[in-house]
Amino acid sequence: MTDPLAGAARRPPSARVLALANQKGGVGKTTSAVNLAASIAASERPTLLVDLDPQANASSAFAIHDPEVHVYDALVGACVMKDAVHATELPYLQIVPAGTDLVGAEIELVGSDARERRLERALADLRESYEFVLIDCPPSLGLLTLNALTAADSVLIPLQCEYYALEGLARLTDTITRVHEALNPELTIEGIVLTLLDRRNNLARQVEREVRSHFGERVLENVIPRNVRLSEAPSHGKPVLLYDIRSRGATAYLRLAEELLGRLATKHDTLDLSTKHDTLDLSTKHDTLDLSTKHDTRDVSVGVSDGDVEGGSDGHAS
Repeated sequence: MTDPLAGAARRPPSARVLALANQKGGVGKTTSAVNLAASIAASERPTLLVDLDPQANASSAFAIHDPEVHVYDALVGACVMKDAVHATELPYLQIVPAGTDLVGAEIELVGSDARERRLERALADLRESYEFVLIDCPPSLGLLTLNALTAADSVLIPLQCEYYALEGLARLTDTITRVHEALNPELTIEGIVLTLLDRRNNLARQVEREVRSHFGERVLENVIPRNVRLSEAPSHGKPVLLYDIRSRGATAYLRLAEELLGRLATKHDTLDLSTKHDTLDLSTKHDTLDLSTKHDTRDVSVGVSDGDVEGGSDGHAS
């Protein structure tokens, strides 16, 4: 794979913080966070993955269960973020795992000062140690996701090619616009990545055309197909890159990482948050951010067909 950022001096003075967000569960968000982080780290770029989802699926994808110190401790000030960092099998990838205490973080932080900036402040001392920080957001638009959007430089939106995913995109872009205007003027949408794509499905092809017609080059060219190896890898505590590098899923994420790095290297235009769309209604208004601790249950289905089969009954987790 061509290295679009090859050169003698790679490490920038501060890491690029990228939040992967979508309030709809089962769209391949956590799968994308885990495997995109692994693919970027495979190009020898120091990368940190922050698991901000109380379900802790990104943590278990690296065989980390019930860690003694995790992201919750850093958010509430019980430790500094570097004390919660764990190593992985990939030398250039580290992770800040989530734990069961994170479920109550949104309630505990409601009355705190600068509650929406807890993650931003916790990451401040670590940004110079990495080139990329990826944040796996929970499938909701509550206080944890608000923290991620406030701390991030940009947002990558995993989008499943189905009708309901389009509806959820309206609410998400509305939230990002609000954060951009009120809390983080540097926040942009880095792009949209299509996940769980089976082009044999008529609806999937129609949704892909719809999204590409409205967002154009803002939608990444490389897509993530349905692939059983992506579903199997977390049960082995590995990203798909280490589980089966020859699978379609591993190849897709390596290509996606290459495309994303290329965009960042050329300072590709990000989504103008004021853009209006005629058919895809992005004008949905919401009174307040949902600070509930309830999260949607993810749709995790493991197929039984060959790992390189695109489509069918196999899928991968959010």
